[in-house]
Amino acid sequence: MVKDSIIPNHMDVYWHDYTGHVKDRPITGTSVPVKAALIGRVGLMLLSCGTGAWRVRNSMNALAEQLGVTCIANIGLLTIVYTCFDGQKTFTNSLCLISTGVNTSKLDRLERFVKKFPDEGVHKTAEELQSELDEIEKIRGRYTPARLGLAAGFACAAFTFLLGGGPVEMLCAFIGAGIGNFLRSRLIGRHLTMYLCIVSSVALACLCYIGSLRLLEHVFSISGGHEAGYVCSMLFIIPGFPFITSGIDLAKQDMRSGLERLAYAVIIVMIATITAWGMSMALDIKPGAFTELGLSPALLLVLRLAASFVGVFGFSIMFNSPVKMAASAAVIGSIANTLRLELVDFTGLPAAAAAFVGALTAGLLASLLMKRLGYPRISVTVPSIVIMVPGLYLYRAVYNIGEMSLTLSAPWLVSALLIIIALPLGLIFARIITDRSFRHCT
Repeated sequence: MVKDSIIPNHMDVYWHDYTGHVKDRPITGTSVPVKAALIGRVGLMLLSCGTGAWRVRNSMNALAEQLGVTCIANIGLLTIVYTCFDGQKTFTNSLCLISTGVNTSKLDRLERFVKKFPDEGVHKTAEELQSELDEIEKIRGRYTPARLGLAAGFACAAFTFLLGGGPVEMLCAFIGAGIGNFLRSRLIGRHLTMYLCIVSSVALACLCYIGSLRLLEHVFSISGGHEAGYVCSMLFIIPGFPFITSGIDLAKQDMRSGLERLAYAVIIVMIATITAWGMSMALDIKPGAFTELGLSPALLLVLRLAASFVGVFGFSIMFNSPVKMAASAAVIGSIANTLRLELVDFTGLPAAAAAFVGALTAGLLASLLMKRLGYPRISVTVPSIVIMVPGLYLYRAVYNIGEMSLTLSAPWLVSALLIIIALPLGLIFARIITDRSFRHCT
């Protein structure tokens, strides 16, 4: 008996079909459809990396200008509808992704492709350029599910400390997040639906946290009260990229892309937090405050710098960044996040205002550093502030809503929303200060 095969819901685009009759002619001397195919494919590949509409459109425009056509694009989370015309002929195309994700390695290669196009690409044939894009498209995950699990474990353990957790909570979060993200990576690799990936990985992470905690309590006679770090084991699921890029797109009045990205991020957060709430009901876990660690201000400062570095580095690896890029983001994130926490502790600055300052600092540092390293700014800035996203606040808000304790839920929810708004605003104003092209509406 032959098993039924899954019929793809999205048809493949055979890009080389556009180049069959112009294999020996430079791309600049080809027809509008051939040029438009190249422009559209680059835009779609950039969109698949998780970057926002402004950056996608900017790259498509850069190619169109070199090819002597005008490009008008309408960009969403998964789709691009665009028109190219040269004054005589017009070509309109609609392209769609199967799903979205984050791949900073591919984003870096694509940006270099666009940057070199005026000097190198214009002299190549359409076939050569499409073949070059074939090679870039083969860039999948740089890391195995096991390594991604380790990255998530270290990131969430660092996140746990920054939220106030101690060694026991950090160890259990490391185990839970590591196993949870390992499962999530395997499920994504099998192209399973987003809902199944989120629910399965979050539920397993929460279960492993409590299981490892109970084992530690039994073997080492550890006292109770360490359940507070339970939610930290599922913070690897926080959709930092769509949250931040939605704010940037909205700032540039790319309303369709901004709202779609925001909706996508909210869906992920709601599924994850409701799953964690359901698991807490099943396991009889109630969120509480972390036990005071009693560290001196100087030691706390040093440990915050170290934990922020490890956390940002782990999240960058989860975004498929090369080690050097991840380290660059980690340096920026350690400075920006530690500044944010110190401002809250020693100046009494509200958490949202401190988040704005932290994100602004990350954006400014990235602008200085990226001029030397040449990485795409978004591949460094977003990982550096993902660790500031208030996942714990969101979970406690949803937990109290589930308990119908609306008065307890409201402060957590409002605080989370203010911080989520402040983070992209910080990056946006850093970009306004340092990038003249971003500063103007053109």
